[in-house]
Amino acid sequence: MVHLGPKPPQHRKGSLHDVPEALLKELEQLESVFNVSAETLRKITDHFVLELEKGLSKKGGNIPMIPGWVLDFPTGKETGDYLAIDLGGTNLRVVLVKLGGNRDFDTTQSKYPLPATMRTAKSEELWDFIAGCLKKFVEDEYPEGVTEPLPLGFTFSYPASQSSINEGFLQRWTKGFDIDGVEGRDVVPMLQEAIKKENVPIEVVALINDTTGTLVASAYTDPETKMGLIFGTGCNGAYYDVCGEIPKLEGQFHGDVAGESLMAINCEYGAFDNELAVLPRSKFDHQIDAESPRPGQQAFEKMISGYYLGEVLRLALLDLSAKGIFFKDQDLSKLNQPFILDTSFPARIEEDPYENLSDVQDLFQQELGIQTTDAERSVIRRLAEVIGERSARLSVCGIAAICKKRGYKTAHAAADGSVFNKYPGFKERAAKGLRDIFQWETKEDPIIIVPAEDGSGVGAAVIAALTEKRLREGKSVGAKKN
Repeated sequence: MVHLGPKPPQHRKGSLHDVPEALLKELEQLESVFNVSAETLRKITDHFVLELEKGLSKKGGNIPMIPGWVLDFPTGKETGDYLAIDLGGTNLRVVLVKLGGNRDFDTTQSKYPLPATMRTAKSEELWDFIAGCLKKFVEDEYPEGVTEPLPLGFTFSYPASQSSINEGFLQRWTKGFDIDGVEGRDVVPMLQEAIKKENVPIEVVALINDTTGTLVASAYTDPETKMGLIFGTGCNGAYYDVCGEIPKLEGQFHGDVAGESLMAINCEYGAFDNELAVLPRSKFDHQIDAESPRPGQQAFEKMISGYYLGEVLRLALLDLSAKGIFFKDQDLSKLNQPFILDTSFPARIEEDPYENLSDVQDLFQQELGIQTTDAERSVIRRLAEVIGERSARLSVCGIAAICKKRGYKTAHAAADGSVFNKYPGFKERAAKGLRDIFQWETKEDPIIIVPAEDGSGVGAAVIAALTEKRLREGKSVGAKKN
């Protein structure tokens, strides 16, 4: 339990006094479009619970609800040295995590830039590069060598099918990768073979998703953790569900995994409400979806994640301009470029501390070549606020849905990602959204969002520790093989 944090930022009283009446009416209309009432939040949350359940059913639904095959909750007493690697879009990160056993840890890490040609290299080149980096890292950290192989957790943030924690069949490359000979194959033995060729004392024991890692890393340090969340370029959540309540895995568990056992679930809930049953989409959201590479998919993500917030603002500003009451006689060629405004743009607008919004004035002049009036800057500021507020309020529906599904009355929701960490007012607005959903009458919020631990580093290491323990005890780490 913690005391309530600061109240959500409020736009300055009187800051719209110089806005012409016609423009003020248009702004009020846009405010109503982006406003999400407490009643709407509760309606969305109730539907979210149903969608989570549908994703676990044999038939499935919009939300994939991918079994993570992490079959234990960390105790915080896990100890030992573990390696973790995170294959990102531009770097390979290698982390040595020393688990202290008292919910504490130490980390040492290095980043290795991927060669420019790696995205279209051959399979062997990728795995040999990773193995080579691991060899250098281990030699640097253990100049005297090691007495037994170091267990490794592999964060593989690409779509992969898993029926156990120590395998992952790549469905398709993303992030600009197109490496031959990997899609449709299990990446774990491919990496292990390259490690063996380099004669490095490492055993790959777990392949994980970064959101699942966020959940487990945070649970290791904080036993109140009930879910791991990402609010960044995209959005996602992970939590532990009861194995006996995952119908699509019925009959796949070994005898040592009873119905009441827990398993981490990687929700991938950016796909929530693709059928548009409850999300209050604006015409701008419809346009973003229609012009996206995959229309009709990731409906929730397109309304709340960092990748889209600047684009919503851009379309709203162009809408005002088209009505002849905004940016008169200005060159809008840059503003007409899709996605020219990244998330930092509305964030910087909200962070402007000056009464005359001089930082906003400089931003539009330098980045877009647009001269703004005092009235226009006041409207721009207000639009950034309501778009940011909508994102934060909708974001917590996933948190509330998981708590309702699992019956959690108290919880720490561990969050990471650029929007959570950097977007002004996000944390306060999200907390207010949870209060509106649950209508608490307590002095302290029973369910709070807290900063997460490093999922792709510490999380991968803790999962490797949990997996190693299960293997040592002769327990299963995946589904029954047909």
